[in-house]
Amino acid sequence: METTHRVFVGDARDLSEIEDDTAELVVTSPPYPMIEMWDDLFTELDPAIGDALESGAGREAFEAMHDQLDRVWDELERVLVDGGIACINVGDATRSVDDSFRVYPNHARVLEAFESRGFDPLPDVLWRKPANSAAKFMGSGTLPPNAYVTLEHEYVLIFRKGGEKRDFEPKADCRYEAAYFWEERNQWFSDVWTDVRGKLQALEDDELRDRSAAYPFEIPYRLICMYSAYDDTVLDPFWGTGTTSLAAMCAGRNSVGYELESEFLEVFQDRVTDAPDLSRSVGRARLERHREFVERRREEGKEFGYEADYYDTPVVTKMEQGLRFREVAGLDRLDGDRESTGYLAEHVPLTLE
Repeated sequence: METTHRVFVGDARDLSEIEDDTAELVVTSPPYPMIEMWDDLFTELDPAIGDALESGAGREAFEAMHDQLDRVWDELERVLVDGGIACINVGDATRSVDDSFRVYPNHARVLEAFESRGFDPLPDVLWRKPANSAAKFMGSGTLPPNAYVTLEHEYVLIFRKGGEKRDFEPKADCRYEAAYFWEERNQWFSDVWTDVRGKLQALEDDELRDRSAAYPFEIPYRLICMYSAYDDTVLDPFWGTGTTSLAAMCAGRNSVGYELESEFLEVFQDRVTDAPDLSRSVGRARLERHREFVERRREEGKEFGYEADYYDTPVVTKMEQGLRFREVAGLDRLDGDRESTGYLAEHVPLTLE
């Protein structure tokens, strides 16, 4: 099995290299409005945003920033297939503007934007991230009533384009081989993820690190497994350091990304060399966790009704029988230039030794 992974240097408000109805899944984390590290970016897109911030018009700046993201959501509506899923990782912002402290609810504004474009909201996920400091409060400390809750979570908002689910051929291999284990379903489809933690970026370039907002690999990998099948294409319009593409590669899906900063493509050239080892370790870790689950379940006196087709292990449900992991066996660079890059990944069934 082969997958392709393309990245274009360009503005996500114009995904012109992507044809209509060609992506089955979107997994992305946009710049968060009203987070100071993104002020310059949003001001470059619309100078009125900088004017609003300078004048203390926080709500006006908030709406203007989301107006720019709305243009990206318009493009996602165009390129996503009917029944396709969009997963948007976003956090709210707390900020003082003109000496007035408040929360700016980015997740609510994004939810409103997608619903107005005909997407159906699905149950979302909260995941906890490390606090920016050891202090668990803001404001006046231990004196009421002027302390504030510290935001230590982000949202994964999940939407389906249109009201109908995607259709598959009965017993389609691309779907059944992409199944997940029963216990993974129970963990992944929980509405609160406490086992996924944020991490500091390991970029040596301070400026690049400041412009990067990569989320943990586990988040896109998990979402890709949850909401796509083999042969699907995963789109990330805010590509950054390429975490979504790396996760798609490890999950055996195609990917396409857009990124304003060409320097990040060079960073990814180093990261992608780890794809064979990473895909193998991820697959083996999932299988090992399942075998540990099997042992615990047997100790509880519970039985299994089915055997996996490709692995020497029982499974809980019939739908898990055909599950088959893939690993990256080889990578070739596709033709590209400073404005784009790409890779062809060769996948083979997971090796167990």
